[in-house]
Amino acid sequence: MKSSWILPKRYKGKICAFLLLCLMLYIFVYQLSRGQPIPSCFQLMPDDGQELLDDVQQATVQPSTDGRNIFFHETSCSTDGLVRLTARQACAIESAARANPDWNIFVLFAAPVGFESNSSISTSTGSTLPRIIESLLEYRNVHWRFVNLTTYAIGTPLEEWMQSGEIYRSHFMNSHLSDVMRYLTLFKYGGTYLDLDVIVKKPFGALEPNYAGAESVRWVAAGVMNFEPTGHGHELAEMCVRDLLANFNGKDWGNNGPGVITRVLKKYCDARTTVHMTRERCRHFTVYPPKAFYAINFDDFKHFFEESYLEPALAALNQSIVVHVWNKFSKSHPVIVGSRVAYGVLADQYCPKVYRSCGTVF
Repeated sequence: MKSSWILPKRYKGKICAFLLLCLMLYIFVYQLSRGQPIPSCFQLMPDDGQELLDDVQQATVQPSTDGRNIFFHETSCSTDGLVRLTARQACAIESAARANPDWNIFVLFAAPVGFESNSSISTSTGSTLPRIIESLLEYRNVHWRFVNLTTYAIGTPLEEWMQSGEIYRSHFMNSHLSDVMRYLTLFKYGGTYLDLDVIVKKPFGALEPNYAGAESVRWVAAGVMNFEPTGHGHELAEMCVRDLLANFNGKDWGNNGPGVITRVLKKYCDARTTVHMTRERCRHFTVYPPKAFYAINFDDFKHFFEESYLEPALAALNQSIVVHVWNKFSKSHPVIVGSRVAYGVLADQYCPKVYRSCGTVF
């Protein structure tokens, strides 16, 4: 007599398939619990012949403790391990370095990139570096670094969150990584964060520390932010980091950038709109009106690129400390070098070395 527990053959295949499915599901859940791995493009190591940039946490020249630091972040995936910047990104860096010669300018890459081996960090004859990179290397206050994504958040409120890999599941990973890095960097070091689609017109030394700029009545933008390394500035930087931890949303493009600083200041200043965010009400933090950093709204970004708008655009930007050109919308609009459009005229004045070395199109 056959044992009663022996299954008919027609069921064996189904049960094996079910057990296999359960095993695969277990492995999938287990992998998720261990955190999302860092995409390989952020771990790509340059060839042996390339000069690797220093890790920002291990470099000899560190951000100063007096807050006279300006940070740019390049969070695009690296495909070849080389330092890459567009002319417009390089323009932002040059304009900041020219306007603030006594400040440290840190260009932070989210990948271990480097320079080609046959290119000395100089403008010596025969260098194969792109000319716009060469022009930036002439500024002694510009420092090139990479951020080790596996260690940068250690010792901060974001340490476990970064290890979880949540940022790598974002629908806008590069943009949201930039959001995370700007708040994390200002929390760690203090100083000024700038987007890479700006032109700096005036020095920051005359500004009282701790500020950002309103984009509208509803929003404080995150493209220009300053937090001092201690005191009220560090307190606000920590509030931003903790808000990011509590409210991160990988499906909402603006939630983790302007959303963070706006939410924090609404609570900190007890104000519902940017108009009411005065320095007195915000306890030593200034929210500048749009004319300071965002004089031309994103709806009017074409004013930077059409000759008919040259004079009104320059008039609108007359009192600006920083000019923001809204790369998300304007990146596909070329500027012919020498043309009379506002972006080109400003670049010629405030980032002349980059503008005159970028070829025919800026």
